[in-house]
Amino acid sequence: MKKVFLSIVFGVLFFTNINAQENSKNEKKWQARFRWVSVLANESATIRTIGGDVEISNNFIPELDFTYFFTENIAAELVLGTTKHNVNAVNTALGNVDLGHVWLLPPTLMAQYHFNLSDFRPYVGAGVNYTFFYNSDPGAVVDVDYDNSFGYALQLGFDYDLDDTWFLNIDAKYIDLSTDVTVDAGIAVLPAAVKINPLLIGFGVGMRF
Repeated sequence: MKKVFLSIVFGVLFFTNINAQENSKNEKKWQARFRWVSVLANESATIRTIGGDVEISNNFIPELDFTYFFTENIAAELVLGTTKHNVNAVNTALGNVDLGHVWLLPPTLMAQYHFNLSDFRPYVGAGVNYTFFYNSDPGAVVDVDYDNSFGYALQLGFDYDLDDTWFLNIDAKYIDLSTDVTVDAGIAVLPAAVKINPLLIGFGVGMRF
């Protein structure tokens, strides 16, 4: 009888501890993540007059995001990061042309659904992105101008809890990103429509507060 009583007591304490941890997690409406992200461009372009295509370099960048939970499962995430890419026009009537580099600032707002499977917490998200192009260097031409643009974003990832505050994260995002580009080559001004459509794959650490 004593063994049964002790088993019941330890069982109650065990489940009480689990519920306390879950309640502690649920009470923390905010979380922040720091990730290292590979930015993989899926570029294509229509370059008027001289034809050809573009090559855009990949990059590896830090990324910061903040998430607010409206319920245990539904959240909104703001993703912040900036990235630099080298740009070349290739296989044009003028040969390959160095178009220098450009910086992108693409803040992205995601609506997410989180599946809370104990310590393993996968999620999916969809949202909108607005990309600012800045600090461009024209390379071998006189000037290159990039139009800022809206696009959609899709997301898939998971968090793995280390305790009720800290967790690990793996995340993948696809951003629908295109821009109209005007290249001043000196002898002519050449318009182009460029699709970048990057895939972002990241890993990092996060905390709830």
